[in-house]
Amino acid sequence: MEDDGAQVMDTNNNENDFDTNGKGKKHKGKHDKPKPWDEIEVDRWKIEKFEPKDNPSGLLEESSFSTLFPAYREKYIQDVWPIVKNALKQHGIKGHLDLVKGSMTVSTTKKTYDPYIIIKSRDLIKLLSRSVPAPQALKILNDEMQCDIIKIGGLVRKKEKFVKRRQRLIGPHNSTLKALEILTGCYIFVQGNSVAAMGSFKGLKQVRRIVTECMLNQMHPLYNIKILMMRRDLANNPELANENWDRFLPKFKKKNVQQKKPFKTKEKKEYTPFPPPQPPSKIDLQLENGEYFLNEQKKSKKQWQERQEKQAEKTAENKRKREEAFKPPEEPKMQDDGKNEKDDIAAIATSLKNKAKEFGKSKSADKIDAEMFIATAGEPSKKKSKNKK
Repeated sequence: MEDDGAQVMDTNNNENDFDTNGKGKKHKGKHDKPKPWDEIEVDRWKIEKFEPKDNPSGLLEESSFSTLFPAYREKYIQDVWPIVKNALKQHGIKGHLDLVKGSMTVSTTKKTYDPYIIIKSRDLIKLLSRSVPAPQALKILNDEMQCDIIKIGGLVRKKEKFVKRRQRLIGPHNSTLKALEILTGCYIFVQGNSVAAMGSFKGLKQVRRIVTECMLNQMHPLYNIKILMMRRDLANNPELANENWDRFLPKFKKKNVQQKKPFKTKEKKEYTPFPPPQPPSKIDLQLENGEYFLNEQKKSKKQWQERQEKQAEKTAENKRKREEAFKPPEEPKMQDDGKNEKDDIAAIATSLKNKAKEFGKSKSADKIDAEMFIATAGEPSKKKSKNKK
């Protein structure tokens, strides 16, 4: 009985030595000890912030980017540049503003520790040159924020259609643009021939698709807004979170609606019971001219003569058009009042004689009194007397 008990104990020990799968022996050692990260929940997907201690040696080479800005942005950029320069300085980036050339330049320094910050700085000056406000553009320096510049100028040929579709994207009182910003979580700014967007990668992808579909007239932005709203509601539902949503989403098809042509009223003709006369055929016309009875040789000769006459008329007309270019323009004719030069001279002479007579009469009427002149000549003038006083 003792032997049977010992055998039972041995079998239990052997079972513990083997792994649960029965593949081999399970050795106890340092790997079986509890790990420190087993007790703490670690988020493997979390991207930790890049700090100066992660790259103490800095960068080996200097990198720089520059971009031009339009003349109407010069005043605003000049006012805001100190704020932008201080923000870049915190990341070890040097900024330079050249108002003569109209350019902004960013470059790395010895204090730059993050190698990707120069790309972020390049995006910053791009956004500033495309009329994005400085407080919003400075958010691009954060790690979570990305930007995308969508060029829409070449998507539409006609300027009228381009303006109409761009206004469709903005909406009345910027309502469509605000709805897209809320649903995609991105900042969208439409300016000129480009659309600047800032946000996450997922949101930027949605914004680019919606903008291109709107400008190419593939789908109206309101339909895309409706789809995004339904997607958000389905994502909040835990039962449908991991299912395919295609059966719930609406499918919009573009309808080619033909426009009605303007209705033209036809004038009513008088009713006649008799049909219109039949037009004469080619043979009838030849019979009238007598050409039908001619030989083939005479017919060809007549056709050749007609061709020669038409050609002569055309050459004469072309010659006349060429000669018109060499004709001098007609000079403007002076307006004739029906009077000769002799009549004009006689009228001038009589007017001068009349003026001379009038001048003589006025001179004789104004006689000078000599006694008054002598009396007043001896008296001192008032101005001199005042000066003496």
